[in-house]
Amino acid sequence: MTTEETSRFVRLRVELVLEVDDEQAVTAAALRRLAQDPEMPESERTQAEGAVTEDTAEALAYLVDPFDLVSEVPGVELQQASWSSERIDYDPDSPDWDLDEDDGDEDEDDEEHTG
Repeated sequence: MTTEETSRFVRLRVELVLEVDDEQAVTAAALRRLAQDPEMPESERTQAEGAVTEDTAEALAYLVDPFDLVSEVPGVELQQASWSSERIDYDPDSPDWDLDEDDGDEDEDDEEHTG
């Protein structure tokens, strides 16, 4: 049997490169989201507020939520998610950023979509 016949689970990999042209707006939005989270303990909130204030990449990690990306997709339930953010040097002409490049560990039946 193939993996497709035996498993209903799908790993979806998404890589985004964002250009931040208003760091204050990103930080403010992350602080608003943190303030509106009723389940976050105050000690964690204070630590998170410091992190998003010091690092725009950290602020983006609080704003971009994989659960939001798939919450309205019919017929699926998110089982697990992880994500991270980091500042990078970006050169769109560099071969390191070729989104159509094969990773080498993908099955032939996998589909890759770029947008």
